[in-house]
Amino acid sequence: MICLCIAAAAVSAMIWMDSFINSPFATPSQPVTFTVSSGQHLSTIAQNLKDQKLLSNLIAFKLYVRVNKAAKRIKAGEYEMNTGMSPKTILNLLCTGKNKLYRITVPEGLNMEEIATLTQEAGLCSRQEFLSLCSDLEFINQLEIPGMTLEGYLFPDTYFFSRDTDCKTFIKKMISTFNKIFTDEWKERAKKIGFSVYDIVTLASIIEKETGNAKERPIISSVFHNRLKRHMRLESDPTVIYGISDYYGKIGYKHLNRVTPYNTYRINGLPAGPIANPGAQALQAALYPDRTAYLFFVSKNDTTHQFSTNLHDHNKAVKKYQLTK
Repeated sequence: MICLCIAAAAVSAMIWMDSFINSPFATPSQPVTFTVSSGQHLSTIAQNLKDQKLLSNLIAFKLYVRVNKAAKRIKAGEYEMNTGMSPKTILNLLCTGKNKLYRITVPEGLNMEEIATLTQEAGLCSRQEFLSLCSDLEFINQLEIPGMTLEGYLFPDTYFFSRDTDCKTFIKKMISTFNKIFTDEWKERAKKIGFSVYDIVTLASIIEKETGNAKERPIISSVFHNRLKRHMRLESDPTVIYGISDYYGKIGYKHLNRVTPYNTYRINGLPAGPIANPGAQALQAALYPDRTAYLFFVSKNDTTHQFSTNLHDHNKAVKKYQLTK
């Protein structure tokens, strides 16, 4: 008789435990962000789960964890949960380490300082830390990037990161994405047309900044290629303002006449390095320009440009689109 009672009690306990581990705390469910700190004890984790209304019974949950030998498999991090999750689902999630992910979108054509501001606003890392890493020569050499900064190689894309992602890891991800995009075929193409990869990135960054309409990228590229072949200065406005502190939205004669390593109104050839971080289409346009005879272009104030093959026609276009009110 005693054995039967023990057996019945055991069966009842198993049924109760099965019901507990598979039943949600509450319905309808409410979203909860739950954090497990490194080295946190199971008792603390269980208490925090209960405090955030994710768990109803501390003892049962701890027993379930220990029976499954899962305490040491729980990973630190930030998790997206909801009160409609069962204890079994919660434990599985804590053991997978699938942390809550945050999103950061880096648009095409931003420079390092603008991206640094985005990382700070996203809570990823401080602006100062981001810029410091982008100018750290030892770090740059580790990444095998030419130049004195990472400008041009911080590939624009949408990235997802967990709260414990550090700044260096995020930058490495951006560089890794660039390396995947800039294929061996593109490297061979650059060599074939007489440019280094760094040259192409620099040219693509100018194309990116000059582009108001994506379809015009290969045409704008053709203008710069044509000017380079003729040993004409590129005379690109975006290169004038790169790295200067007294630009407030309008380029003046003082800017145009200032000699800097980037001002293509004052120097021959390409600037000292990229002026922004170009996307795949701008890089492709730099490598594969349209075949045209254009040497000039001017904005038509509608995101497109008027292209010209000679200075006379260009001056007429400037008068029409820029000087006529």
